[in-house]
Amino acid sequence: MMLARRQFLRLAGGMAGLPLFSRGAMAESYPARPARIICGFPPGGISDTYARLIAQWLSQQLGQQFIVENRPGAGGNLAAEAVAKAAPDGYTLLLTTSADAWNATLYRNLSFNIIHDFAPVAPISRGAVILVVNPGFPPKSVPELIAYAKAHPGKVTVASAGIGSAPHMFWELFRSKTGVDMVHVPYRGGGPAVVDLIAGQVQVYFGTYAATIQQVRAGTLRALGVTNATRASVLPDVPAIAESVPGYEASIYVGIAAPRSTPAAIVDKLAGTMKAALADPGMTKRIAELGDTPLSLSPPEFTKLVADEAEKWAQVIRVAGVKAE
Repeated sequence: MMLARRQFLRLAGGMAGLPLFSRGAMAESYPARPARIICGFPPGGISDTYARLIAQWLSQQLGQQFIVENRPGAGGNLAAEAVAKAAPDGYTLLLTTSADAWNATLYRNLSFNIIHDFAPVAPISRGAVILVVNPGFPPKSVPELIAYAKAHPGKVTVASAGIGSAPHMFWELFRSKTGVDMVHVPYRGGGPAVVDLIAGQVQVYFGTYAATIQQVRAGTLRALGVTNATRASVLPDVPAIAESVPGYEASIYVGIAAPRSTPAAIVDKLAGTMKAALADPGMTKRIAELGDTPLSLSPPEFTKLVADEAEKWAQVIRVAGVKAE
């Protein structure tokens, strides 16, 4: 992974070598026709919401329609594969998330490589999730949860939105750092998991802010911790898990990537337009409403983030022995 990561960074750096004249000409003419943003998840979810938010902004700022195309399946891999094989001209883009980083290890025999086959353009946000429990479950803090699970090994159930989902990955990181023995119960999506959590069919869940914060505020779920390295502004009274589990941090980035070899001029123009979005109060307010934090990075910085995340989650997946269904 380290070799692949270095190659990834060199590839990104090499994009800067195009002649200045040709870069300027490309940037001036792009986009000359509608473009697509392919999202690997169904309509209505948080990824789809971000895809449409980004598409609307790019359409307004660049004068051409950016159309969201949903291609759900295989944890986002169908969408990533389509973009990896698309012409590198800026007209087919990927709504990329942290799932693409861990899928590189979770799935074997992929026809594309997140390190070699994409040019990360820019992120727009980074968000954490909330460690929540059913209100009738005895533990009222992360240390109490760890102690309870160790006193009742194999008796506590932890739900996820499916093998390889963010709730599953965040749980596996928690397990690796605490040594707790809980029973993983994968669901087909976060909605059914939250329903059963509220009903008391399962006891623990790592849920996105969008999926769980209203239930936390209403008292139908209890928040024990957030997965940010520090406390979240939307839940200032809820401790970060890292306060009792040193080194624990897990978050989800969302952004745009293009096929490898997309001209640097186009990547730079898209990146600059997305950076401007994060200076817009309306955009930052919407990101905050989704429970996330705006994240502004240059293409090389975003490239490094993707490589770092792929390496981090590869270690978690290998230690846990997780295999995609």
